[in-house]
Amino acid sequence: MWLGSSPSQSVLVIVKIAYRSVNAVVKTINFLSEVLTTLICGIATSTLSVSNALAENGPLFSVSEIAVPAVDGAREPSLATMADGRALLTWTEPLGQDFAVKVAISDGTEWGAAQTVVAGNDLFVNWADFPSAIALSDGTLVAHWLQINGEAYYQYDTKIALSKDYGRTWSEPFILHDDRSQREHGFVTLLPTDVDAFTAIWLDGRYYDAYGPQEVAENAMQLRARRITSGGDVSEETLLDMRTCTCCQTSAVVANNNDILAVYRDRSIDEIRDISIVRSGPVGWSTPKTVSFDGWQIEGCPVNGPAIDAADGQVVVAWFTAAHDIPKVKVAFSSDDGHTFGTAFEISGSAPSGRVDALQQPDGTSLVTWVEQTPKGETLQICLVDPKAGCKHPQVLAANPRGRTVGFPRMARVGQGAVVAWAEPSSRPPTHPEGGTTVRTVLVQLKGLN
Repeated sequence: MWLGSSPSQSVLVIVKIAYRSVNAVVKTINFLSEVLTTLICGIATSTLSVSNALAENGPLFSVSEIAVPAVDGAREPSLATMADGRALLTWTEPLGQDFAVKVAISDGTEWGAAQTVVAGNDLFVNWADFPSAIALSDGTLVAHWLQINGEAYYQYDTKIALSKDYGRTWSEPFILHDDRSQREHGFVTLLPTDVDAFTAIWLDGRYYDAYGPQEVAENAMQLRARRITSGGDVSEETLLDMRTCTCCQTSAVVANNNDILAVYRDRSIDEIRDISIVRSGPVGWSTPKTVSFDGWQIEGCPVNGPAIDAADGQVVVAWFTAAHDIPKVKVAFSSDDGHTFGTAFEISGSAPSGRVDALQQPDGTSLVTWVEQTPKGETLQICLVDPKAGCKHPQVLAANPRGRTVGFPRMARVGQGAVVAWAEPSSRPPTHPEGGTTVRTVLVQLKGLN
């Protein structure tokens, strides 16, 4: 079923439902106008155009394409690094008039055969809230997807399934959350936390009414978490934050001291939507703490979550903000396992759309990707960011002059490089009502990436 399943549809639903005043719409249109123009141009043309140009090999990195075993219409990729160093790719693709969630594994040279996690006509398919998969050290694969549980927009559950044979077969799925109401449950992060266990973090809408009074603190999405083992043991849910932004992705990492660090877009009663962090240690989960006070006041969800990563006690957080009507991609570093962060700084150009990802390097630098509007159209930018020198040499990894957006690009370590995945308009005829996309992946070889 097609529910909010494209960027244009999602943006229009957000503008219609989430923004409660003319003032909010005016604020938001500054940041969405270029994206909407790009989308409208793509929808109006009968043949989608795409640039396959990649950044040239340079002093910082080289780029090589890895063909994805997906059909036309594939979309919303997600990536994770397996315990053995390989990359695990997840995506959604059309299957007749239905959809299927697929996974594949790569050593950085090619993808193995695609394996089907789930297929059906009741999957909730959305450009911003999409399936993912991870691998535990005991070899278990864990996948999540979204399944419609009502007839209105954004009524869906998160389903989980496990595989003991690298995706060839999957367990009977179960619902991640205790709540069974016809509300939104999504924007999930799956994080391996033990040899045979993982932690799931998600946004939960059991107490959120989009049409109710927004000034009531309890009327909001919540951040929740629980631990699950590969044997099927499920812990109690933990409420991490009772009031969060409605539809921004979450991100989490295990720090060097084995604490779990989770970042997300928070939401104050005054509609300040900055980035917060919570951590789980020996005494349980901490209270939320602001990573950097931007003061972005906006009366609707910007659909733009943060990214966090860690290596050898160093932690990086990247995010988008448009405080004071100035869009920026910002980065903050920590050298003490995420207990404190240095002053955040901007790394983007003049017209970023955000949609960030980050990979922390052992030498203290971080590989960061984001989407930015340029004279070439929508571009996927990549940069090696230094805590002191910042982003000196941003590179265009891919350019999309018109048509559908690249979505939310994702990265994962593999070998001595990083795989980057994104959705891209396809030049082939669409095979589905909103087909005409494909999933692309490239291997980025970076000097000093170990």
